Amino acid sequence: MFYREAGIFKTTYAADQALFRIPIDRLFVAAVIVAAFVVVPLVANEYWLGSIIMPALILSIAALGLNILTGYCGQVSLGTGAFMAAGAYMAYKIATNLTWMPIPLVIILGGLCAASIGLAFGLPSLRIKGFYLAVTTLAAQFFLLWLFQKVPWFVNNSASGVPTAPPRAVFGELVTGAEATPEARYLFVLAFTVILALIAGNLVRGRIGRTWMAIRDMDIAAELIGIRPLHTKLSAFAISSFYCGVSGALWSFCYINTVESSAFDIFRSFMILFMVIVGGLGSVLGSFLGAFFIFLLPIALNNVVTTFGLPIATETITHIEFMVFGGLIVFFLIVEPHGLARLWQIVKEKLRLWPFPY
Repeated sequence: MFYREAGIFKTTYAADQALFRIPIDRLFVAAVIVAAFVVVPLVANEYWLGSIIMPALILSIAALGLNILTGYCGQVSLGTGAFMAAGAYMAYKIATNLTWMPIPLVIILGGLCAASIGLAFGLPSLRIKGFYLAVTTLAAQFFLLWLFQKVPWFVNNSASGVPTAPPRAVFGELVTGAEATPEARYLFVLAFTVILALIAGNLVRGRIGRTWMAIRDMDIAAELIGIRPLHTKLSAFAISSFYCGVSGALWSFCYINTVESSAFDIFRSFMILFMVIVGGLGSVLGSFLGAFFIFLLPIALNNVVTTFGLPIATETITHIEFMVFGGLIVFFLIVEPHGLARLWQIVKEKLRLWPFPY
């Protein structure tokens, strides 16, 4: 009798959990967004806003774009840095030639230009996949950066080849350029991050996301049930490249204040890939967790060395960072393939059941 009543209580409790889970999650997300817009600018100083939180948010957008392509659609890409560069250079070109255009629209158009380039390099995905597709996107990485460096048209024939991002304002407040305050740039980047994250969350839960996951799990079976592989893969490439292009434009306009190809080299592509692997493939939240973790890890290692006064050279610290990155990737691929997002989900489930073990 006791076990039967306990089973009924457990079933009822699980039903209540399922009933209130979605509203509670939405309230939590809303609270985080409100805190990011209101509390963080009041509490954080200029260093944290301009040098840590804002670049981590920008990289989160790029990781989210790569996660759409690799985590949800199953298409491996090593050309994230190139698509970020495409968004940055095209946004600079639009901003300097169409000076009347609002800066949010400039950033969006830069992302759309990167999306069109992503479509072109996504065409081979119908015939090749896996390692061969990764090599194709790697070719895009080298070709696009070479193009932006060798063609002066992209930088308006600048003598240095590294032009300065033009200052632009929103509602009378500068949000780009060196003169903009860290608070204004942070809020501008945060607005893009929140909007794009909400759009991505709705996309992956809808029909488009289901077609991506069907292609990822078994493309032949997906084609047999009526899903068009080329249309589905190209949509993933386009949306992923759009996110990366927006991220690249924000990186140049709001963070480094210059448009330079060295900021989007092959190391940047691998760094974004590490973020997706550590954060969790096929997870919107994992893109943010991985981006903040990978971006903050080198800063934490340097602070530990400085705080304890360890006699370690800077070059050695850099090598240690690579070793830690490699160890983390191996760890998550073997122990927890779904990354930090899965660990956070486990913690949430434990907290929902606490203090009752059942």
